[in-house]
Amino acid sequence: MGIFSGSGVGKSVLLSMIARHAASDISVIGLIGERGREVQEFIEDDLGADGWARSVVVVATSDESALMRRQAAYMTMTLAEYFRDDGADVMCLMDSVTRFAMAQREIGLAGGEPPTSKGYTPTVFTELPKLLERAGPGPQGSGNISGMFTVLVEGDDHNEPVADAVRGILDGHIVMERAIAERGRYPAINVLKSISRTMPRCNSEVQNILVREAKRLLSTYSDMEEMIRLGAYRVGSNPEVDAAIQYNPALEEYLGQWKDDNTSLEEGYDQLQAILESGPTAQIISDYLAEAAEQT
Repeated sequence: MGIFSGSGVGKSVLLSMIARHAASDISVIGLIGERGREVQEFIEDDLGADGWARSVVVVATSDESALMRRQAAYMTMTLAEYFRDDGADVMCLMDSVTRFAMAQREIGLAGGEPPTSKGYTPTVFTELPKLLERAGPGPQGSGNISGMFTVLVEGDDHNEPVADAVRGILDGHIVMERAIAERGRYPAINVLKSISRTMPRCNSEVQNILVREAKRLLSTYSDMEEMIRLGAYRVGSNPEVDAAIQYNPALEEYLGQWKDDNTSLEEGYDQLQAILESGPTAQIISDYLAEAAEQT
């Protein structure tokens, strides 16, 4: 999975939450091209004693040479593969793939490669799959590597070359937006723009229905958000919009989480079901869920 965001939106804090609370045997964390002060804060404040107790951290700060930053990314994946081959389920976190790409760009330009897309050299786009494809299941009898890779999008442009290339390689992407962070909801994840190609097959049919209904309500509210805030929408004009307005405060609160909170996947779905079954479309949703439960 990729975590796509601009600078200062909260991706490092989200990574630390995953490292502390993920149900993995060990976390391997690569901090590539980070500021030295930020590395210390991440380890001592964000990761904390609980996360540090079962983590390996590889660091190459921004003042290191391009070769060192590039090799630190590969070292992170090598360590993850070592623990995976030893039978462990590994959570591999890397912050960030963009700075790995920048290091490869420096190396390529120094070697005489022509700059192509926004100054990135062709080897950048051949090295990215070599790095990212190493995550995943190992040989039979070994463990797995669950990879979470952050992508620092330049100028909040989620279609810049590195983000576009990484999105095509990974199994899904989590999109974090500055506008959501500015209104105080963290993690600042835009669930409508985020996607997982594997989630529908991992979920039960009941869970998939809950996700679809919640996203439908959020999408309806998002489409009418400007009119609602300006007072141009009249309640009663559209029953679907009325329902979305009533559900939105509870869904916004559900999507927010404090840094030290720890909620399991099952608890999350139970909370979502409770929200959807307490609003104006509760009966419809209950009927959907009952039908899905009978089929499974």
